[in-house]
Amino acid sequence: MSEVTVTVRGEHEARVASERATIRVGVRAEGPDRAAVVDTAMRLAEPVRRSITERADAGTVVDWTSKRLAVRAERPWNSEGKRLAPVYYASIDFTATFSEASELSLWVSDISPWDGVEVGWVDWHLTPETRADLERDVAARAVGVAVTRAQAYASALGLDEVTPLEIADVGLISPGPSAPGAPLMKARDAVAFAAESGPAMEYEPEEITVSATVEARFLAR
Repeated sequence: MSEVTVTVRGEHEARVASERATIRVGVRAEGPDRAAVVDTAMRLAEPVRRSITERADAGTVVDWTSKRLAVRAERPWNSEGKRLAPVYYASIDFTATFSEASELSLWVSDISPWDGVEVGWVDWHLTPETRADLERDVAARAVGVAVTRAQAYASALGLDEVTPLEIADVGLISPGPSAPGAPLMKARDAVAFAAESGPAMEYEPEEITVSATVEARFLAR
């Protein structure tokens, strides 16, 4: 056997502490009079907005957004099957990104008892710079795993030299040759990044997992 095409998979993952926490908070109001409901929602939202901007000025909040007022109406049915007068619902949603979990916990403790406030999900994540650096490192290590596997397969076949032919994202590597004397050793996946960090209501930093999988083809001689 003079040469053989070998296709292998390489993967690597890294786990790091999250650096940012983005929380969603909503203000809700409802009632039979549309104007009154809108006024109530605006009034309840103002202290929430002020508390966020104060923390943004202090550097605790690194980014935040506020959605425009949304109003809808529903006509409920009574027990006798008759439509009742409309009920109006008004809402304003905020997101705020904190750099410290402790500051997030303090803020939520402050605002959660306020009238009309609903505390939603928390998304734990990394800064874009950290994520980019980590993805590059994880990808490089995944390629290294693929090279090591290809070399191991070649050695098992009594071959010494492996030359890279292809490396691809998931599903993009081309079909390999299939011929007597040139068996194809194939893996299941290819290059993909994944960040696992689900929403949570516990204000302790979650661990972020960044992973990469590559599929590579080598010619072993």
